[in-house]
Amino acid sequence: MSSVEFFRNLPPKQCTKCGNQLDEMHESYVQQCDECDQEMTFARAR
Repeated sequence: MSSVEFFRNLPPKQCTKCGNQLDEMHESYVQQCDECDQEMTFARAR
């Protein structure tokens, strides 16, 4: 199996907090959707 096929066959990434599907590429390091990431940012700022 080529590396291109491997990445095409990966299931969609999901947010680790809410489970929504992420629009990021499979090999990216993003683990949370924009909404959950913003919630964490605002929580830290308080």
